Amino acid sequence: MIKLIAASAHQTGANAPKTLQIANDAELADLAAAGALEGVERIELHFPKFTDGRAFSQAMLLRRRYHFAGDLCATGEVLIDQLLQMARCGFSSAVLPDDTDWAAAERQLRRFTGFYQGDARTPAPRFARVSTPEAV
Repeated sequence: MIKLIAASAHQTGANAPKTLQIANDAELADLAAAGALEGVERIELHFPKFTDGRAFSQAMLLRRRYHFAGDLCATGEVLIDQLLQMARCGFSSAVLPDDTDWAAAERQLRRFTGFYQGDARTPAPRFARVSTPEAV
């Protein structure tokens, strides 16, 4: 489950130990080749606008291709409507505005109990996870 953080309680990457802030136009392959991901415990991916989804792609790449196992934190213009997709892409935390309806955000994360497609946390599709026809 994704951890929800109020903007006023968020410790920015500049003040947090072993945290890397990655711009949404950064080349992850270059960062990985330079060793910038080594020893990092938290990576903050920024959403400059809610319509800019490049951080979703970055999160998937960090989890699947670069095997980053630490905290992936969504910052910037994060909407509660995006939380479930963020969790499926590999984000483990999200910074929300202080005036967020926290109950609505929690409901959004519980909206669906399962998915047919694979995602960052469970790469196999549902049919590959089910061992018997009765379990479907």
